[in-house]
Amino acid sequence: MFELLKEDILSVKQRDPAAKNSIEIFFLYPGLKAIRMHRRAHWFYEHNMHFMARYISQRAARKTNIEIHPGAKIGRRFFIDHGTGVVIGETAEIGDDVTIYQGVTLGGTGKDKGKRHPTIGNNVMIGAGAKVLGPFTVGNNCNIAAGSVVLDAIPDNCTAVGSPARIVRRNGIRVDELDQIHIPDPVAQEICRLEIKIERLEKELKKYKEEQQ
Repeated sequence: MFELLKEDILSVKQRDPAAKNSIEIFFLYPGLKAIRMHRRAHWFYEHNMHFMARYISQRAARKTNIEIHPGAKIGRRFFIDHGTGVVIGETAEIGDDVTIYQGVTLGGTGKDKGKRHPTIGNNVMIGAGAKVLGPFTVGNNCNIAAGSVVLDAIPDNCTAVGSPARIVRRNGIRVDELDQIHIPDPVAQEICRLEIKIERLEKELKKYKEEQQ
């Protein structure tokens, strides 16, 4: 446990330029407090002491405004920067060296049973306000842009942007001409696609009626 704590503190130092020293990180960083308490809660959860596990996790949520279900499986050197509003569901699995920012949700869609939450690979960054919803996998070495809504699996070494999220970079190479400013509106695109389809169907229906007369 002490070795894990040292790793967690070092990961904060390496990833947060505002971090001054280990004492400040230990006492004043809510993300570190949340993961420390989660490790205890998860131990109780794994030993079928669910009431104590939930008690610790809810106490952590009140203290840090970070809610991690005690059933979530979290790897080493996990860093929650700022942390306010972070929610991590029961069946979520998080690899090593993962960084997430405030407002991130690793949640479910409400329609799945059993495994309901995402699996996050190693060395993943999830930007502020991003939502990853469903029992799929986000691969290793991925970046999810702030505010994105991820509803499908993402392969290794990709960057995903938008709502719903789409892959804009794979293995360091752009897969389209998007940037984070000029992102097309996916809702408008879908409406346009449906209008074209409706127009085509109306023409086919009109032709069919004329043939029947």
